[in-house]
Amino acid sequence: MSISKEQVEHIAKLARIEIKDVGKFQKDLSAILDYVKQLEKVNTKNVNRIAQITDLEDIVREDVAGKSLKDVLKNVPDKKGDLIKVPKILWKI
Repeated sequence: MSISKEQVEHIAKLARIEIKDVGKFQKDLSAILDYVKQLEKVNTKNVNRIAQITDLEDIVREDVAGKSLKDVLKNVPDKKGDLIKVPKILWKI
């Protein structure tokens, strides 16, 4: 299945991302859609549906208090009061 450049640009606009190489994303998204098309062909008629893949009874544990924020802040390299300073993380695709 082929996706048009206009569709890629529309998806990028909806996702609020800037794409410089539309052709690469057009190729990648088309490959993803082709793979999904292959998955649609798999016969799952005799496969039982499941709501949970794990037994929820096994994951229940006691609620035990851990370290406090003050303990965590002791190891933080850059902080302001009770806030942890982190670098800005912005990228363009």
